[in-house]
Amino acid sequence: MGEKQQPQDAGRQRLDKWLFFARMVKSRSLAQSYIQSGNVRINGNAVRQSSHLVKLGDKLELSFERSSRILVVLASGERRGPYEEAKLLYDDQTPPPAPSDHMTPFEQAMREPGSGRPTKKERRALDRFISDSGEGFE
Repeated sequence: MGEKQQPQDAGRQRLDKWLFFARMVKSRSLAQSYIQSGNVRINGNAVRQSSHLVKLGDKLELSFERSSRILVVLASGERRGPYEEAKLLYDDQTPPPAPSDHMTPFEQAMREPGSGRPTKKERRALDRFISDSGEGFE
């Protein structure tokens, strides 16, 4: 016998399903444990029940391990589709990250000319200069 789908209650959907369909988490069980640990706020209120229903216009605040996201629910999901389909479910209102004062690994690898140890090319030029200028002083 075919499995019947429960009718959507005026655009409402379980929080764990919505997070899964919006591709915020990799599985519903991860979404449930994430919600129960208190990392989700809906309209400013902490939610610990994965069965909590989200509706259109709800503001979700997600505190991930390395970042935080602020999302506004635009639609309820039908399935976990590709990213292009999932990003239509929400409006991302996360503020841009503050510029940091530490250097990236690429910036650390680059150096100003003349600072630090000389390169092989610079060392050879320096050796030539010293040997050429040293002969005139003897």
